[in-house]
Amino acid sequence: MQAGYRFEQEVPLYAESDVIVLGGGPAGTAAAVSAARCGKKVMLLEKSAQLGGMGTLANVSVFMPVGNVTGFYRELISEMLAAYLPPGHDESIAPQYSPFLLRHYLNEKLHKEGVAVCLHTEFIGTIKDGDSIQAVITSTREGLRAFRAKQFIDCTGDARAAIEAGVPYTSGRDGDGMTQPMTLMFTMQDTGKPVLRQLPEGCEIYNEVEDLPQGRRLYWEQGAEGSLLVNMSRVKGNGARIDDMNRAEPEALRQVFSIVDYLQRSGYETYALAHVAAQTGVRETNQIVGLYTLTEEDILKGHRFEDVVAQTTYEIDIHNPDGRRTTDIRRIDGYDVPYRCMVPEQYGNLLVAGRAISATHVAMSSMRVQATCYALGQAAGIAASLAIEKSCSFRDVPIPALHAILAEQQAVFKKPAAEQAGR
Repeated sequence: MQAGYRFEQEVPLYAESDVIVLGGGPAGTAAAVSAARCGKKVMLLEKSAQLGGMGTLANVSVFMPVGNVTGFYRELISEMLAAYLPPGHDESIAPQYSPFLLRHYLNEKLHKEGVAVCLHTEFIGTIKDGDSIQAVITSTREGLRAFRAKQFIDCTGDARAAIEAGVPYTSGRDGDGMTQPMTLMFTMQDTGKPVLRQLPEGCEIYNEVEDLPQGRRLYWEQGAEGSLLVNMSRVKGNGARIDDMNRAEPEALRQVFSIVDYLQRSGYETYALAHVAAQTGVRETNQIVGLYTLTEEDILKGHRFEDVVAQTTYEIDIHNPDGRRTTDIRRIDGYDVPYRCMVPEQYGNLLVAGRAISATHVAMSSMRVQATCYALGQAAGIAASLAIEKSCSFRDVPIPALHAILAEQQAVFKKPAAEQAGR
């Protein structure tokens, strides 16, 4: 049997820009806005119909507490969730929000900032010239199209562009490469009267908490009155693999119906299933190998770095990759994420922002949440602007200049950069 095919086709150039951002999740939207605010022509390419990443597509509609509400993230909170805005930046919030309102907010925000957004535009491959990327090939509603730019920021969550271009990467934990399991989020609504339970064929019956996929009840009730946001399913697998996702999507949906049936027998007798996310939420897939790899020691010891671009106090939070009903949760005091974690060595005009930065399995479990990704994206967009202005590679972007523009864009760090030598 033939191992594969060689596919060649002349691909029309659709557009060119100063900066192209791949992926419209938290990192991608923040990167696009920050680069545009630096006066650059920016295009954001998103494979789905909406911006927001897992926060909208997978209904992960609660911001985890990161202990630093600043920069683009603070701006988002002040404009969309003003009631939750803390007086100071160095405080924690964990607001639940409407994924539909966030989707609308980001549409309007990027339009106002002059970012050209291309939806239904999925990354296919890169066109390379030495140590630079010249263009990316995408699949669109009109077929294959090319987009050319000076700088590229991979915010796909899976490091799709970086890996396709040949950047080394890792997946999951050391030893077996297994990643954190996936979860299909859903909401239930109080109807005010007992509801008729309906458990479809093929779904399990959960009688005790110990029977539940996560072995615990995990939900939020701080949104609209009588609304329950549920995070209780768990499906083993890597969300960047074809076979794993083909198995995960139907299995996650089966679990949703079983969990709904359990809750309707366990205190939520008047609640009906109201909304199931369009896709299963993915916590972990690939991490690039960057100039620096964030480690478990960095997180536990609270290391500070001179090239800090994001800070968080979010806990180590590892859903068992084996799929068992355990979660490794460890409190931390806070640490820096350095700029170098976003910089691959191979290409001078490619940066990776969001959960796919250079980090170990344990470190990634803490830095992966949305608020931190917004911070990483904001720094990435500024770095792209500086690389253009100074005609330098991403690895040579001057950190003092990066910090100065971050400050102009209202990003504040809780503590000064590291005093440890070599960090």
